[in-house]
Amino acid sequence: MSEIADRYRRLSAEFADRVEAVPSDGWSLPTPCADWTVLELVRHVVDTQGMFLRLVGRGVGDVASVDEDPAAAWAAASAAVQADLDDPVRAAVTFVGHFGESSFETAVGRFVNFDLVVHGWDLARATGGDERIEATDVAVVLETAAFFGESLHSPGVCGPPVEVDGAADAQTTMLALLGRSA
Repeated sequence: MSEIADRYRRLSAEFADRVEAVPSDGWSLPTPCADWTVLELVRHVVDTQGMFLRLVGRGVGDVASVDEDPAAAWAAASAAVQADLDDPVRAAVTFVGHFGESSFETAVGRFVNFDLVVHGWDLARATGGDERIEATDVAVVLETAAFFGESLHSPGVCGPPVEVDGAADAQTTMLALLGRSA
């Protein structure tokens, strides 16, 4: 197993726990992502799994409707990505994307895992869950944000940075860079 596959496994399990913890009346709650409800945020994260699989000519297979069963939809979509990460041949398949040529595994490590950390926090914030992010995940997101450069603040990605006190902790600083107030 690669470090990326192991990290995806951990982050997707954490995201699954957060999806499972959404109260039955919580799906319409607003999230830190402008104009997204909790259900729309989960739909985005589920859809992102399929988008990255399609970049290498694959798909998520039969996935439950996010509207009918968000947890089952997430479980199926994340299982498809994990299966490809766990297969060294499929993980190494390349495609050309916005940032040039990349392997599926590298793209998951850079983009999908970034999404899981950030949207996991968004989901926790919206539903009153545990908002703590592991220090190593904060560091990786900051490193990835630097790689994204100005693309990070393109329309539909992250909002403009939020100002924070110079004494803010690393998680607060990371969230502010991504347009979120902790």
